Amino acid sequence: MTLLPISIALSLLLAVIFLIYVTMLVERYVRYLRHEPADPSGFTWHFVIPALNEQAVLGDTLDYLTGTFPTAQVWVVDDASEDATAAIATERSRSNERVKLLSRVLPLARTGKGDALNHAYKQIAAGIPADEQDRHVMIVVDADGVPSANLLEVCAGEKLFGDEGIAAVQVEVRMINRDVHQPLKEGSRFANWYARTLVRLQDIEFRGPISAMQMLRGRTGTINVGGNGQLVRLSALSSIAGEQGEPWGQALLEDYELGLRLMLAGWRNAYTVDSWVEQEGLYEMSLLLAQRTRWAQGSMQCLPYLRNVWASRNFSNSGLVEVTYYLFQPWMQIVGSIVFPIPVLVFIQNNSLYNDFVGQYLLFGGALMFAFYAAIGLGEFVIWGYLYRRYSETAISMPRALGWGLGLIAYNFLIYVIAWRALFRLLGGRHEWPKTLRNAETFGGAGGTGPR
Repeated sequence: MTLLPISIALSLLLAVIFLIYVTMLVERYVRYLRHEPADPSGFTWHFVIPALNEQAVLGDTLDYLTGTFPTAQVWVVDDASEDATAAIATERSRSNERVKLLSRVLPLARTGKGDALNHAYKQIAAGIPADEQDRHVMIVVDADGVPSANLLEVCAGEKLFGDEGIAAVQVEVRMINRDVHQPLKEGSRFANWYARTLVRLQDIEFRGPISAMQMLRGRTGTINVGGNGQLVRLSALSSIAGEQGEPWGQALLEDYELGLRLMLAGWRNAYTVDSWVEQEGLYEMSLLLAQRTRWAQGSMQCLPYLRNVWASRNFSNSGLVEVTYYLFQPWMQIVGSIVFPIPVLVFIQNNSLYNDFVGQYLLFGGALMFAFYAAIGLGEFVIWGYLYRRYSETAISMPRALGWGLGLIAYNFLIYVIAWRALFRLLGGRHEWPKTLRNAETFGGAGGTGPR
């Protein structure tokens, strides 16, 4: 068998798998069931902010958290920052006893977000008896994170932490600067259009396909947590902490790794869009590529967990399929980047060598077939623009929403670049990652981040 039929067969297989997956995502998305809020006073809530050089955003976040959630504890984990991060946290702690600073010192600091969260867990858990930890919840929020004001009420609901079998809840993630029209004060019209479009596509991605992915996982029993807006029951963390007292692992995708470890221990996770956390969308493509490469590499690092997942009785058959599909996604993207172009290149070559034959082929059905393939391929992305307007941002026009849906096509082509970058880093043994810069640090003239 030659390379061409193999590439065509693999291309068709991957395309069909993706189409089925998107169909399942959309079905779950449009049938989402709301979560009813409840009284949060039966729980003690601990906001935890891992912070490395976060002076640009930390002060506003602390002011928001202490003002919006007056009964919650707020813990800042300073990971040996070189800027005023520790000073900002110290100043807030002097005026509010609910704000506490935890300092990590080199060479033990800057070893990953998971280690920073483990440090916070040890400090919090040390003062709480084991039989009371099921009523304490750690809330992981990025230094730029702005949780919705109803966060505690929603997450205290009957189907979330009101269910004692729920270990963790992940809330929807939104881009706080999605409506900033001029993100770059000193930028050209094109630069501003590009920056705000990139942020909008990130917002659609998180509130569309990523949100739908979590909803589908609700059906398979494999809901996981993200890096921002994850809430975890302290007793669940203690159950997987081990002798070292470290529930978070060492993968670059420490949030997904945590979720897997919780599910392997027999816990369940939940997801809701009835509460959310807002964060900065990135204005620069290079920063976005670095962020997503880190995620892809972290997913690759979690692949060894697949053996334990398949051996566990805590996963249903559909759950096994979902976890397997997710962990193999970066690898399928690498394969796809190889096999997808081959039929196209062969067609172009044949068109130059056998122009009359190709013309007849297109005339008698070939063009119609290509149009059908194109409609399906475009529709898989454009539909998220429609759903975004229908369920998330109803004030925007339909043409603009569909235009953003088309933009997702180019946006999603990045996954192939990201997968290869992640693979090269993995093979090269490169696991260190610099902190993603905030927009205020990258663009001194950034035009704000939106309302808090």
